[in-house]
Amino acid sequence: MKFHSESLNVTQKTDCLVVGIYENAEFSVNAEKVDQATAHYLSDLLKSGDFKGKLAETLLVHTPNQPFTRLLLVGCGKKAPLNETQYKKIIKAVVQTLKSTTAQHIHLLLNDIEIKDRNEYWAVRFAIESISEALYDYDEFKSTKAEPTQLAKFCFNSENLAETEKAIQHAQAVALGVKFAKNVANCPPNVCNPAYLAELAKGLDSEYSQISTTIVDETQMAELKMNSYLAVSRGSENPAYMSIIEYKNAPNPDAKPIVLVGKGLTFDSGGISIKPSAAMDEMKYDMGGAASVYGTMKAVAELQLPINVIGVLAGCENMPDGKAYRPGDILTTMSGKTVEVLNTDAEGRLVLCDALTYVERFEPECVIDIATLTGACVVGLGHVNTGLISKDDQFVDQLLNASKQAHDYTWRLPMNEEYQDDLKSNFADLANVGSRAGGAITAGIFLSNFTENYTWAHLDIAGTAWQSGAAKGATGRPVPLLTQFLINKAQ
Repeated sequence: MKFHSESLNVTQKTDCLVVGIYENAEFSVNAEKVDQATAHYLSDLLKSGDFKGKLAETLLVHTPNQPFTRLLLVGCGKKAPLNETQYKKIIKAVVQTLKSTTAQHIHLLLNDIEIKDRNEYWAVRFAIESISEALYDYDEFKSTKAEPTQLAKFCFNSENLAETEKAIQHAQAVALGVKFAKNVANCPPNVCNPAYLAELAKGLDSEYSQISTTIVDETQMAELKMNSYLAVSRGSENPAYMSIIEYKNAPNPDAKPIVLVGKGLTFDSGGISIKPSAAMDEMKYDMGGAASVYGTMKAVAELQLPINVIGVLAGCENMPDGKAYRPGDILTTMSGKTVEVLNTDAEGRLVLCDALTYVERFEPECVIDIATLTGACVVGLGHVNTGLISKDDQFVDQLLNASKQAHDYTWRLPMNEEYQDDLKSNFADLANVGSRAGGAITAGIFLSNFTENYTWAHLDIAGTAWQSGAAKGATGRPVPLLTQFLINKAQ
């Protein structure tokens, strides 16, 4: 798919011209121009009353006597600034209408549609991200593939070509990162195991000169005393691999890196504390954190951002067999702290605590861990907001700002010291779970015990990494948030 921006003329030849119409047959600025240039073709078309201008309503007509082969009207609702969700809904409606046609080159005259508190850069960027999302289809394992779309090029009408070209560059990188994250997360667990994640990480090494990848296997983990990580892996036939993806492109090669650590449980049965069978297939998405780190590293490399970033894919599988770790076990983590296992289904934090200790060696500027960590976060925030935990207010502000910019919703959870009491153990330094109350918070608090030597934030994406039901599949979140955060850092 190609994207381009220019100052478009309403009488230019194209396969399809797209304009916005408000309710009550109110024209947008560009729709008025089209109407004037076509001897009031639009006005005559709307007299039938077939098109109401409701939000995301579409009407596609063939126009044999016009320079454009087709004209697509898209409803913009009441004449007022739209929010980001409404605007994206409009763009997706355009794509859904056109992708079953033979149209290839599309001219979007939608730059006159105002988005509240957003400029043209964001209108173009959100449009491209929405187009990519609407066209995404994962049919890797289907014997009958979907018919490929004929859509080949979208051209944006622009009054500021420099800004829109920058938006196109950023949007394409984010969309690519989201696509790669989705592809990895949607891959079945009999294919996507920790070794598969490691191969993907090595693929980035081969593709980009700024990236070098190191794989830490179980023998090396044992030498490093990553006993907590290894305990989770012990019940699986698939060995654990931790992939370290180093992207170096800062003007100062010694600049401290930003480190992203992704939970990569390629399948989580719950271990001895086995999960209910209903919807257990969705536990292939328990590596959504690693998938999002992989997608973000792809986006960063595409953008050639002038910073140093390290992505860690903490690959592991949690299965119950005779070697599996048990409730009641006490594990000595890489940090030296001991953990009493009360529930083997609280395994992500046991993998992450050793990974978070490991990354101290990079002397990071900051560390963000991303994990489908708790069902409690889904209960608390639903499937809209990612949970955010950190002690550093400035760091939180940067992440929340990037979240707002990228329209990738995030909500800060508290970190009061009193929550630490819920993780007390009679037999070890920490228990791996507390009570049900505040479970998303205490999980983050648990991880904070292993991040005392650097600036850290935790993103719980259990409610946002995938969708269930008819639309089952990975979302690619929080790649937009992470990529925007890194774009901001690079600036």
